[in-house]
Amino acid sequence: MKLVLVTETYPPEVNGVAMTLERLVRNLIKLGHDVELVRPKQKADSGSPSEPYPVHLVGAIPIPGYAGMQFGWFAGSMLKKLWTANRPDVVHIATEGPLGLSALNIARKLGIPVVTSFHTNFHSYGDHYNYKFLANTLLGYFRWFHNRTLATFVPSRDVVRDLEKFGFKNVKIFSRGVDTELFGKHRRQDALRQSWGAQNGDPIVVYVGRVAAEKNIPLTIAAYERLKKRLPAAKLVVVGDGPERVGLEKKHPEIIFAGMQRGEDLAAHYASADFFLFASTTETFGNVLTEAMASELVVLGYDYAAANHHVIDGENGFKVPFKDEAAFLSSVDRLLDDQANWPAIRQAARAKAESLSWASIIGDYASQVEQLAGLK
Repeated sequence: MKLVLVTETYPPEVNGVAMTLERLVRNLIKLGHDVELVRPKQKADSGSPSEPYPVHLVGAIPIPGYAGMQFGWFAGSMLKKLWTANRPDVVHIATEGPLGLSALNIARKLGIPVVTSFHTNFHSYGDHYNYKFLANTLLGYFRWFHNRTLATFVPSRDVVRDLEKFGFKNVKIFSRGVDTELFGKHRRQDALRQSWGAQNGDPIVVYVGRVAAEKNIPLTIAAYERLKKRLPAAKLVVVGDGPERVGLEKKHPEIIFAGMQRGEDLAAHYASADFFLFASTTETFGNVLTEAMASELVVLGYDYAAANHHVIDGENGFKVPFKDEAAFLSSVDRLLDDQANWPAIRQAARAKAESLSWASIIGDYASQVEQLAGLK
């Protein structure tokens, strides 16, 4: 299968969607498929991309009110020329911005099969970015966009249910894996813990993700403060960057802000902690939770997305009803009361992560796409 992936976000950007799409590309190539990438040029790009697959860059514009993120600009003429000369079997559009819209229109005009994926609940970000009044308009646009394709891939059953409720058609699951060679307790670093001021067994709580309003970080901090009342030596490490970082650093000088981390450095930050408290309510999946499980952390999250799929409450982690802040905070006490079972919980979390192979998940995705496009 010859597939072109069109996306507004991709490494060197660091976020869950970008990381997932890179996994998709690299594993499709390992499975013997031909893949090309169309994405915006990023600030971190220096010269031409040095990827072992063709990369076509387009211009970009910032997403209003969402610092550090951008849309790819309209590129219909370029894509028409590119795909007329070198026709793909399938186009997969991962984002719905101007670049994605151009790709959808050109692929349909040329009769190229198109699938999409739904990664980010932008329509639910309105409460955090002052565009709540646009939520229904955005949702209507997303529905129109995705329903013009063969199928929309989403990471979990709850997203399938949500989108079908809003009138999305042909919604299918492309789940998420975790790299258990990269993420694991073998990455733990005593020197890193010492740099955080941790002595011996001092407990470390870690948050990993964008430092942005939609991640509900104040509730994570409140949960940490509750934990600290019973474990006074505990420290909170925030890994990531974003528009809320400066304000949170000023308000909470006691918190360690480690900034953006990648690769083995990111894995070391997970593994050098003990707990992962994740209060976000806007995830379509939340790769960070399964990475924390692979790192043998005791996790606490809301019962949706990744936690709904993979956390068995009290067995390999803890979860509470969606958006129930009181339950989230009270579960900190439940977690602490269960200290005797932490070793077993950590081992069970790791075992679950080891069952989530990227190769098998992407193999299933490729089979579905080939069937949809009439390639087999």
